[in-house]
Amino acid sequence: MALQNRVTPEGDIIATHHRGLFMGNRGGRIHDPETRTLTKRRFVTRRWICCATCFRNRRRVVMGKGYTELFFLDEPTALAAGHRPCFECRRPAATHFQRCWQLSKAWPEKPRADEMDEILHDERLAPPTVMPLSCLPDGTALLLPGSDGARSKGRLSDRIALIRAGHLLPWRAEGYGRALPLPSDQPVTVLTPPSILGALQQGYRPHWHPSAG
Repeated sequence: MALQNRVTPEGDIIATHHRGLFMGNRGGRIHDPETRTLTKRRFVTRRWICCATCFRNRRRVVMGKGYTELFFLDEPTALAAGHRPCFECRRPAATHFQRCWQLSKAWPEKPRADEMDEILHDERLAPPTVMPLSCLPDGTALLLPGSDGARSKGRLSDRIALIRAGHLLPWRAEGYGRALPLPSDQPVTVLTPPSILGALQQGYRPHWHPSAG
């Protein structure tokens, strides 16, 4: 049986046998190591990160006695859920993200990790924003126009898409669906947190799943 450790662009954690390109965590253990199932907690600290699946030949028992390993289809998925690049195992990506964050907010100095985590945590807890499509960069996750936003209705791929190269890519646990044309400019519900949108607008380029083309 698949473990419940795969994160959707909405930040939900689901069970699927499909593998993702990245792993991460939410600051600690949110599972019971005896049953390898999630508790009612969905985070421990504000530090939600997106990590490489291979780093310095380290080996872990998934859902063991340490922190809860979470997995993402790709980096745009992780960013939409509010996870930033890890400064240890993904330092080049993390420092580039840090610089793009600084530019987006016109800060005089690069932000510390704790500063970014505090802001992102507030944004994760806030309702999704509604913005016109014309304002959104590649890598943005949104609810497809016409979706009623009800999590209990339909497949995830019927509701969530990401913007890439002038198209909408329906999100699925196994990979992206066939590209759809961008509709005419209209307000949409955006899942990606505002501060991460700012970093994307300033040139941060996340790593996509091969199914994105």
